[in-house]
Amino acid sequence: MKFFVPAAKDDDKAEQVYSALANSVKAPITEQRIWQLQWRHNDIDIEAEVGKPLPSSFQTGKELVLAIFDCEKLYKICTLSRGGVKGEPIMVEQNINPAVTYFSEQ
Repeated sequence: MKFFVPAAKDDDKAEQVYSALANSVKAPITEQRIWQLQWRHNDIDIEAEVGKPLPSSFQTGKELVLAIFDCEKLYKICTLSRGGVKGEPIMVEQNINPAVTYFSEQ
């Protein structure tokens, strides 16, 4: 899967939005970009994928995942209202060993 940010019109705009999101949530910009994150929480399998909405338990409605950042001890998942325009991103601790899938191309 080629790297993208939902609603970004081209690759340059995607990089600009990704950088702005990273800056907003104080996340490093890495060469490898996360496309999908899967983990288990309270015996429920959860998946966050760039370009798709989160499960209803996150109460973000139909907002799409804009980006997922690797922040050393945790992952930060951004939607419009969670780390995008306002609010804090959704945080997933790395010590629960989530499955990470990266974009294959930049």
